[in-house]
Amino acid sequence: MTALAVTEAAPRSVADPDDDLALRFAAGDEGGLEAVYRRWAPLVRSLARQSLCDGAEAEDVTQTVFLAAWRGRDGYRPGRGPLPAWLVGIARRKIADALSARTRRTDVAAAAAREPARSPDPSYTQDAVLDRVDVTRELRRLPEAQRRVLCLAFYGDLTQTQIAHVTGWPLGTVKSHARRGLQRLGRSLDAEATQRAR
Repeated sequence: MTALAVTEAAPRSVADPDDDLALRFAAGDEGGLEAVYRRWAPLVRSLARQSLCDGAEAEDVTQTVFLAAWRGRDGYRPGRGPLPAWLVGIARRKIADALSARTRRTDVAAAAAREPARSPDPSYTQDAVLDRVDVTRELRRLPEAQRRVLCLAFYGDLTQTQIAHVTGWPLGTVKSHARRGLQRLGRSLDAEATQRAR
């Protein structure tokens, strides 16, 4: 009769996949950023949605949190605590910023509602009409994407998140088009005002 030797496998050290993700993220690995986003965006989004009670605003905050985390990844120290805790800390600050901005918007709207209606000065009305004509002409000169974003924002009264939904573009793309379009529009109108003043 032969004896079977039973050998036990030595216990292997199983690395925590979350620790691996955190190290890849801290090292600047873009694939690590993508994996970290997939792994912890639901946590951040849930915190934002609970605090803000607005899904679109929660999505904006979530993207802002991960952008801030990526830009500030040099400040993350794995020895101090896990990456999700660091992300939650950033999320809390960004949620507080969003709530403060909401309060400011509400205060401005309330102040505007309290403002008594005034009859417009006829000369001001003429200038306002001319300004609208100038803006309309300069809007037509913008590239199509920038013009579309600005028209949806101003004439359609849509938020950037709503514009992203309507156009199917990523929110960051919408924000970039809005910023560049406003900058270009401002430069054009300033140049025209300077020429008119001469």
